[in-house]
Amino acid sequence: MLSGKRITLIIGGGIAAYKCLDLIRQLRNAGAEVTPVLTRAGAQFVTPLSVAALAGQQVFQDLFDLKDEAEMGHIQLSRRSDLIIVAPATADMMAKMAGGHADDLATTLLLATDKPVMLAPAMNVRMWEHPATRRNLAQLRADGISMIGPDEGAMACGEFGPGRMAEPAEIRAALIARFRPGPLTGKTVLVTSGPTHEPIDPVRYIANRSSGAQGTALAVALRDLGADVQFVTGPASVPPPDGVNVIRVETARDMLAACLRLLPVDAAVMAAAVADWHVASDFTQKIKKGAQGVPEITFSENPDILSTVATHADRPCLVVGFAAETETVIAHATAKRERKGCDWIVANDVSPATGIMGGSENAVHLITRAGVEDWPRLPKAEVARRLATRIAEALTCN
Repeated sequence: MLSGKRITLIIGGGIAAYKCLDLIRQLRNAGAEVTPVLTRAGAQFVTPLSVAALAGQQVFQDLFDLKDEAEMGHIQLSRRSDLIIVAPATADMMAKMAGGHADDLATTLLLATDKPVMLAPAMNVRMWEHPATRRNLAQLRADGISMIGPDEGAMACGEFGPGRMAEPAEIRAALIARFRPGPLTGKTVLVTSGPTHEPIDPVRYIANRSSGAQGTALAVALRDLGADVQFVTGPASVPPPDGVNVIRVETARDMLAACLRLLPVDAAVMAAAVADWHVASDFTQKIKKGAQGVPEITFSENPDILSTVATHADRPCLVVGFAAETETVIAHATAKRERKGCDWIVANDVSPATGIMGGSENAVHLITRAGVEDWPRLPKAEVARRLATRIAEALTCN
């Protein structure tokens, strides 16, 4: 899977550094040679001895180590690998990279390399969401650096949210996908998936029956063609795939913000079933039944994510929308493509009799400027493979 690949692993200074011990083991089991670079802060969490024992080779730590520089200078070290991964990539490390700093071995190596770089961010949720980190993240993406994670969950600090470093198995899958040759290698594709949940009060919400199965299948198909997939998913019942960068959201407004943060990308495939409205009323407490009768709920329109991305200054080369209809499918979808400004619309009939919403199969019509293609009813994985192939062909032309 990674046979013959040389990976330089830079271990940053965070509690998640302990995961790197398992990551080294998994990468070596997949056939990779791992050259470890341990930062001064990283050495507070894992020891050079344990890292060296698992990697089966020397750990590099000091920019000014005369022995290391004599045997393998930092410039040679920066260019001998097929890929450099930083795990955990702390907020401090990301800030230094975004600013072009080179004040230790790790940052000097990163500034001097001509090889692909991948980050596995890990930090407190507030640090991850801080405007400075978001700016640095946008700059790093613009510089061509790819990301895996962070995941959402409980943290060592006791808080909960996005900021957990991706698990070693996820990172290994992402690296395998990265090295798998494919027509989308070097391309970044944004995929949205699943429903959105729009709160009514603290315990109720508006949703739909989307399982996220088609969006997840698309992420897998695009990943398998070599794409760097940025997967923005609502609370779907189908789990997200390995080897893609997963951004979990709840509401349509959350999804729009996540999509805009990820631009620019080469293509956007907007497969999510986004709620059209959210509740405008501010119900801060659970609505109770009582003598006052049925509550009055006021709705407001949600932002139009597809249209916003299709008309954005950083518009992707290819924007693909989805249209789930229950009547006059092609007419409605054709009008939607023109109204939203996207390149393609994938339309389907989701009326209850079809069993498509939440099911394992799909029957779609691909609507482009050239006309309408009617695809047969197929497993969603096969629909995804066909669409991913068409996307690869379109981006090759661009």
